[in-house]
Amino acid sequence: MDSTTATDLWDRLAGSQPGPSVWTVVGTGLVALAAIVPPRVWRVTRNAITIAHEGGHGLVALLSGRTLDGIRLHSDTSGLTVSRGRPTGFGMVLTAAAGYPAPSLLGLAGAWALSTGHVTALLWVAAALLAAMLVMIRNAYGALTVVLTGAAFVLVSWLAGPEVRAAFAYGVVWFLLLGGVRPSFELQRKRRYGAAADSDADQLGRLTGVTPVLWLLFFHTVALASLLAGGNWLLQG
Repeated sequence: MDSTTATDLWDRLAGSQPGPSVWTVVGTGLVALAAIVPPRVWRVTRNAITIAHEGGHGLVALLSGRTLDGIRLHSDTSGLTVSRGRPTGFGMVLTAAAGYPAPSLLGLAGAWALSTGHVTALLWVAAALLAAMLVMIRNAYGALTVVLTGAAFVLVSWLAGPEVRAAFAYGVVWFLLLGGVRPSFELQRKRRYGAAADSDADQLGRLTGVTPVLWLLFFHTVALASLLAGGNWLLQG
């Protein structure tokens, strides 16, 4: 790679670009909403939220000093992250609490990046995170899901023009912000019917002595606050 090519590549990665029109921002938000609300569509698109959810567990497990054994993603959009370390304590609490807020917080970080014009950098960082996650995937379906998702980011960031890159990035961030809201309400409904006795909220309740209802409230608060703040950044960007 010559110096000119390297410079162009760096400029493309680190440089900023003007934000898309307000119609593009609103339109991508509506497309993201259409990928979340219909139950049949959600059964497919929820896989992306599960990637972020389990990735959140895995990343926080590593940051808190635990040993990450692996991540599994299943075709019913459930997932499992296995880590080793103390079965109780602050690190375990952080790890258990990280899953549900992860998609919303990733969306919030993405909204900030887009508000500063770093569209391509956002796509490349997302692809890098997916590549790092792939190393820890322990089942074929999970590997296929992560590879396909990562490939979409790489292809768009490398081959698409600025307008398409921006529309794709805004759509992804809207999807994380909006899609991060629904799982905690689904969990609340499952718990009401006794169908999620070993959920993250219930595990946190056993670890901390704090009722799972308050952990659900925490998940709701993070998701809704991220949507409000991130949506404001996207619309004003």
